[in-house]
Amino acid sequence: MSKNSAEETGRPVIERPRRVSVAAALSGLQGLVLAVLGAVMLAVAVAGDPDDLTQAVTGAVTLLALAALPLAAGRGLWLLRRWSRGPAVIVQLLALPIAFTLLGSGGLWPLAAVALAASALTVLACLVNPTATEALGIGPREA
Repeated sequence: MSKNSAEETGRPVIERPRRVSVAAALSGLQGLVLAVLGAVMLAVAVAGDPDDLTQAVTGAVTLLALAALPLAAGRGLWLLRRWSRGPAVIVQLLALPIAFTLLGSGGLWPLAAVALAASALTVLACLVNPTATEALGIGPREA
């Protein structure tokens, strides 16, 4: 198995641009945070005394399942997989309204909202850059 998808698709081998590396790292970090939150929720649900065990476990399992998309997108971006840009963009577009909703919460949630919005906007900016699209093999089709 090759180290770069460019070798597999017949495209010339290119180095991963810094923008793609940043997008991959942030996507992976978002997925990791979701996975940790899901694991913590599951541990609290099992060890604690939730009002509704089924609802608590379902919420935790949902977070764990949702963590798979940004983790897969981050890995795909790191490996310069063409397919990974779509899921990464979708995750970031979904993260923005979530961040807006968290702004109205109390405690440390507004801080998390700012971090989420900043990371989502950074990933989006990195992925729409022509350097990133070229590295991922995405661009205008030739006639």
